[in-house]
Amino acid sequence: MPTIWELCGEVFRLDLMRRLEETLALAGYRSVAGVDEAGRGCLAGPVVAAAVVPDPERPLAGVDDSKKLTPEQRERLAREIRASARAWAVAEIGAETIDTTDILRSTRLAMVAAVERLSPAADCVITDAVTLPGLTLPCLPVVKGDAWSYAVACASILAKVERDRRMAELDRDFPHYGFARHKGYGVAEHRAALERHGPSPLHRLTFASVLPRRVERAR
Repeated sequence: MPTIWELCGEVFRLDLMRRLEETLALAGYRSVAGVDEAGRGCLAGPVVAAAVVPDPERPLAGVDDSKKLTPEQRERLAREIRASARAWAVAEIGAETIDTTDILRSTRLAMVAAVERLSPAADCVITDAVTLPGLTLPCLPVVKGDAWSYAVACASILAKVERDRRMAELDRDFPHYGFARHKGYGVAEHRAALERHGPSPLHRLTFASVLPRRVERAR
């Protein structure tokens, strides 16, 4: 059971995180979406973006940058975000597109796709530092947006949970790499598996840590 001081601290923290959305609402933007991605720095798997329009009347205790949360906290909060948000959507871009464009362009494609899937639509977007040139809505990129914006923090949680789920699914098709454990990041276990088996169809061959490996893809 949290103490009264811990409860007061959480209320104050959430209030600070919601200031940007509240300011935009005063400027006439009533449906502000936070947008963030997961998997941008991975060696394998898709980059996943989420867009969330939170209900300003239903703030959720514990929402924060997904990197600060445990997997159990992220799973619980993701369920609560999906249940309470005015709108939410996710989108992913796979390794093949990442290799034919680049990771930044692919991240932008995923983010724009997530925003365009929102129903009802947003009228303004806040991102975690990424500009979205292909978006027709006003877009405000904020450095460390997942720490400063409640909406972006919600999106960071959904993106992370969705991508972790996808990597666990893909692990069943390519069990040699340990995707369910490391989610495609370049940890020692993953690099060792690449040395033994070479890249799979999920690997990003344009990434420097993958390119020196055998060019043939594992089947």
